[in-house]
Amino acid sequence: MRMVSGGEKMVRQPDDEKMMSQPDHGKMATQSSRGNVQTQSDQKNMNARFRREQNPEILEQIRYVAREDQEYPEQLRNYPRMPSGLYLVGNFPDPGKKTVAIVGARMCSPYGRAEAIRFGEALAAEGVQIISGMAYGVDSWALHGALQAGGQGFAVLGCGVDVCYPKESYHIYRRIIREGGGIMSEFEPGDGPAAWHFPIRNRIISALADVVLVVEAKLRSGSLITADYALSQGKTIYAVPGRNLDELSRGCNRLIAQGAGIAWDPEVILEELGIAGSRRSREEKNTGRNEEERVEKKGRQENGKEDRQEDGKKEGMTGGKKEEEKKGKENGVGRREGGTAEEKAPRRLSKKYEDAEDFQKVFGKLSYDPQSLDTLQERTGMELSQLTRVLVQLTFSGYVHEAPAGYYSRS
Repeated sequence: MRMVSGGEKMVRQPDDEKMMSQPDHGKMATQSSRGNVQTQSDQKNMNARFRREQNPEILEQIRYVAREDQEYPEQLRNYPRMPSGLYLVGNFPDPGKKTVAIVGARMCSPYGRAEAIRFGEALAAEGVQIISGMAYGVDSWALHGALQAGGQGFAVLGCGVDVCYPKESYHIYRRIIREGGGIMSEFEPGDGPAAWHFPIRNRIISALADVVLVVEAKLRSGSLITADYALSQGKTIYAVPGRNLDELSRGCNRLIAQGAGIAWDPEVILEELGIAGSRRSREEKNTGRNEEERVEKKGRQENGKEDRQEDGKKEGMTGGKKEEEKKGKENGVGRREGGTAEEKAPRRLSKKYEDAEDFQKVFGKLSYDPQSLDTLQERTGMELSQLTRVLVQLTFSGYVHEAPAGYYSRS
């Protein structure tokens, strides 16, 4: 293993090894029916959308791990045409833990975004490591979900490890490193993104994973290249099903038709990985929800009980002081302050019960597609402060999921 200084480039491998590993894959990527031919316009767009890391603390962490080094991932040794070395910032996935690759469409739908976050979050909560290409869309949202759950994320880049592409994912790039994950690439530091880089890096993503999950994909998609690699490596492939007429779901639906597992819930992946306790966690969550419902029911019952007790006290008071009240009437004295139970103002609902009505009102307007605060405020007619308070409580209770930038959906 060799360290790489911030501005220095290191020759990654001898020329003969380089010729063995790169051109064949580049040719494959160019000729693949699912790949896209790179144009000058494509490259110009890529160059405008990446960010070079300038932080010396990050640059000093870059190191090169050769195949002969002990740190080189053992999984990569099991397959042909793997790189003779990888540049790394942070750590490789822990081989003692399960790893799931989550890949999918860059221009994903709100449904794909919500599913990527849901699966990344649920799997990471059970200790599963999440790996992807950190591309815009599903890849980045899955890593976001994993990090949000306190898990570890890993990214295999189609550029140098000191280059964040797309630049919109820079916060994820930095957080992966900060949370103990890793950024890796077979390309030298300083290398920018190129179209032929991405198909070949996918073989590393699938090789490092125990299971490959495709969330959304068109029929011509780089995610399906990852699935092809996974299939050739003997990996288990799952796909999130979608509506037949949705273009972004056709790739996933075809994978399912070809024999991929149906990822209708994260529990399916956890069972595939043989992780014990995952269902228990869900049952505990459901138990918590049931407990909340019991508490609300008990609150309503107590409200009724208090009303009945108060009415009973008044009736007892009326009976016990019958003669006194009779004398009072005869002397022209008015009835006792407050009047009878029927004459009193209606009893206000308890705060818990009032919140329950608000919860139902807000939850009824939510769907599995994330909605903004403005949209929810318009649909519920609630004050923003009140709406925010209810959303926070629903989120803490596990009923609602908050996506980035203030978007909310049902969990």
